[in-house]
Amino acid sequence: MSVVKINVLTVPAERREELEQRFSGRAGMVESSDGFEWFELLRPLEGTDQYLVYTRWRSEEDFERWTQSQAFQRGHAQASTEAAAQGQQGQQGHGHAAAPHQGPGQGHGHGHGGPAATGSTLWSFEVVQSTGPRNGS
Repeated sequence: MSVVKINVLTVPAERREELEQRFSGRAGMVESSDGFEWFELLRPLEGTDQYLVYTRWRSEEDFERWTQSQAFQRGHAQASTEAAAQGQQGQQGHGHAAAPHQGPGQGHGHGHGGPAATGSTLWSFEVVQSTGPRNGS
């Protein structure tokens, strides 16, 4: 069955919009990757400052192949470039949001004004059971 990767990003309230814009700017980067099944950016509603970046893959190998791909590298280069451009416009926060593959403390913004996220942890799961809505009979 599938493999799920959840990147837990700690994001201060004043950086939430920035983080979401960074992910929106990278839309489409992962969807054509072989073995990619699903992506969701989950915003916390209450009681936490942690966003969840949920991706589902056909296999661990497909996920690893994505993290080594040129598309993945371009996505991070694009995020860094956009963050630098924001800095030239006088906006706070530069660097890029963490990508789903990164482990603790990695990839949560290495740009010129600090990260959008202040921490990052990767959780990995194997899907054991899965279900969806029932069709009316």
